Amino acid sequence: MTSTGNTRRFRPDYAVPPGETLVEVLTDRGMSQAELARRTGLSTKHINQIVLGTATLSAETAVKFELVTGVPAQVWTALEAAYQVAQTRLEESARLQTQVSWLHQIPVTELIRRGFVRNNTSAVERLREVLAFFKVASPDAWHQVWAAPTAYRQSQAFDIDYGALAAWLRIGEIRADRAELPPFNRTKFRDALPRIRTLTTIDEPETWLPQLETLCAEAGVALVIEREIVGARINGAVRWLPTERPLIQLSVRHRWADIFWFTFFHEAAHVLLHDRKRFTIVDGAERPDTDNTMEREADDFASRILLPRTFDSRLASIRSQAQTVALAQEAGIHPGIVVGRLQHDKIIPYSHFNRLRIRFAFTDG
Repeated sequence: MTSTGNTRRFRPDYAVPPGETLVEVLTDRGMSQAELARRTGLSTKHINQIVLGTATLSAETAVKFELVTGVPAQVWTALEAAYQVAQTRLEESARLQTQVSWLHQIPVTELIRRGFVRNNTSAVERLREVLAFFKVASPDAWHQVWAAPTAYRQSQAFDIDYGALAAWLRIGEIRADRAELPPFNRTKFRDALPRIRTLTTIDEPETWLPQLETLCAEAGVALVIEREIVGARINGAVRWLPTERPLIQLSVRHRWADIFWFTFFHEAAHVLLHDRKRFTIVDGAERPDTDNTMEREADDFASRILLPRTFDSRLASIRSQAQTVALAQEAGIHPGIVVGRLQHDKIIPYSHFNRLRIRFAFTDG
């Protein structure tokens, strides 16, 4: 896994007021603070406050200093701006110090392992990096953006770790942002699905994955396959990026090929059928039968792409692995997908025919 490119930044634990530079300039020119006050029309008290950092060096004052000292006004205003930022950072560090316990809600170790957060940093600096990773300014903002009940349309009926889920989703956004894609073309994506379906017969991801990514990308769909983060309990998710392009993100949870392909076509259905750009639609691994209309539609869409209704009667009569393989060959899909359908429809127990199912072996990167 690649990182976000964080670099170590020097953050001093002190702030230097522009007054220190002013003192050096006055000393170099042999000018006292009182003389500077007389020449600028400012009070000696105000000059002294600027030196001490208790008064702001305004743009108007910077122009006056330029006329008297020859140092450009932009230098003085830049020094003042740097001082204000440094002071604000010190205040921010003090505030963040009281909020480091929030990191317990976030899978920081996993983010370090995947290269999105640096190791060996102070607690405050780590908190700052995690906030930057999520693109929020505070834990409160994180809860509003990433953990609010309205942030997701969930198809789960169980508790999930929102910290793990949010981290997994954010990684997907980061990876999708790196892709250069054409505008989303709904027709082109729909037309690509039969070609994508043929990839289900290939066992090795290194063979079919580049083709899948290309077919999605050509239609303006970002596809990200990212290992699940423990606690997220996620198979896949779909949402619309700010670029008006859909992102399909898959976790390959437990690595079962039939579940992977069903999840892909399920998420594709959300893209094609449910133009709900406000929502992230999250599809979990242990979701029960749901009365959510969108989920039922997505399930039916995926099922019918993989096994059209014309196979229903034969599916119900399958009693052997040989029959399963024969139907899969006729349908042009992997036998494991037929097994998954048989098990889901309770035609066979979940313990039967699993020899025909395969697990994908994905490599990171």
